[in-house]
Amino acid sequence: MTDAWATRWIRESMGTPWTLEGRTIYRAAPGRTCTGKGSAPRIAAPPSLLPRRTKLARMKPERAAKLYHRLATLLTALPWSWQRALADALAWLWGRLDARESRVTRRNLELAYPELPAVQRARLHQDVLRTTARQALETLYLWTHDPATNLERHLRERHGQALYDAALAAGKGVIVVAPHYGNWELLNQWLASRGPIAIVYAPPENPVGDAFLQLARGGDNVRQVRAEGPAVRQLFKVLKDGGAVGILPDQQPKNGDGVFVPFFGVQALTMTLVNRLAERTGATVLYAWCERTGPDIEFALHVEPAPAQIADPDLQVAAGTLSAGIERIARRDPAQYQWTYKRYTLRPPGSGECDPYATERHPH
Repeated sequence: MTDAWATRWIRESMGTPWTLEGRTIYRAAPGRTCTGKGSAPRIAAPPSLLPRRTKLARMKPERAAKLYHRLATLLTALPWSWQRALADALAWLWGRLDARESRVTRRNLELAYPELPAVQRARLHQDVLRTTARQALETLYLWTHDPATNLERHLRERHGQALYDAALAAGKGVIVVAPHYGNWELLNQWLASRGPIAIVYAPPENPVGDAFLQLARGGDNVRQVRAEGPAVRQLFKVLKDGGAVGILPDQQPKNGDGVFVPFFGVQALTMTLVNRLAERTGATVLYAWCERTGPDIEFALHVEPAPAQIADPDLQVAAGTLSAGIERIARRDPAQYQWTYKRYTLRPPGSGECDPYATERHPH
């Protein structure tokens, strides 16, 4: 499964160039831009403002990744109440500075919930920032603690576990569709506890970041498959052999790798990978997620069958079914969904629509 937050955090913390916009220095978000009213030019920061290379940057990726992992282990050794307070402070700071997380979340909520009164949408915006920051600290915690212990202590409820086990035992292959909802890293650890799992992920550009993910997510039953050309062939083989594949389906694919279907009432480019795998292999498709149930690291597992239409030969039908399932899960508790991701940057050909994030203003 890919993890937008993890790869972006690793990429930025390990040396993404800075940009200068007005008087404020901040990291530029990748993606398409579109000239429009309110858009601001982005110009390169002068050399004196760029971060200098350090000895850490010259380390071998595996060694540097181990150092980052040790630092994360020290942080997550603190009591969870302290970590939660730190996360809440980070969320407050995002809102106060109107950081990228805040701006993207606000725009997504405007697009997805236009019917909400401004006051309710502002409250939801604050809730999303808070749960996003907590999810970041939870993820570091899960990555630096024993998976078996994590499941014993923090997975308080399990709904549909027998359904997954039965699908795996049937030997036809299993495709786990896991939206960016709740904590998908705990779900990864649960899946690995049931048997071998091939997880599709988008590797960070920085080799240290990739090495960190391999270290943090690795395990005897975890096989991380890079979301690149050869990945599809590997996934077909896993499913043909009766294995399990995990995919986070709500990332925007490249043009040509998806079709436009509604997501919260807005056309969104949606992957067709799940459909292709399901239609050609006959594998069972299941939705799965770990939903936060309390202020501590408390989660409930949910596994449900996906509708048969998710394997329909008609790509519009299949992708529409996939998108509708993701939306249904996200609406269970909108604050637990990953609204900090730019889901709608690519627009339907011929629509005349502009990238809805291109006119973001920074307050300073």
